[in-house]
Amino acid sequence: MSHPRSVLLVDDSKFARLLIKAFIESGFPGWSVDEAAEANSAQQKADSSRYDYFVIDFNMPGKNGLELGADIRRQHPDATVALLTANIQQDIQNQAEALGMDFIAKPPTQEKITAYFSAKEAAHD
Repeated sequence: MSHPRSVLLVDDSKFARLLIKAFIESGFPGWSVDEAAEANSAQQKADSSRYDYFVIDFNMPGKNGLELGADIRRQHPDATVALLTANIQQDIQNQAEALGMDFIAKPPTQEKITAYFSAKEAAHD
């Protein structure tokens, strides 16, 4: 398939992080998946490591996913950044798009996560 990629999952729900990590590792063996529970720790990881993908929850303590996503886009312009949220209001989707972020609606499923990353990888090839 593709060469190994690195992903940073940012979600204050440990269950959501574990679930999405399992989906990615199952669909894309060899990929590296790091986790952060909120924006500050995500920013620290982004400062010290290079990631191909950022998957960021919208509702978190501190900065919301759009605010963190905007910072990450500036810092890592070549990375793919996706907002993962149950808040599917068109306004939130429009804001994400304006920031150059993809939008993934919760709840995450194996099919949804695999299809998202497969499409992104196909676009890179």
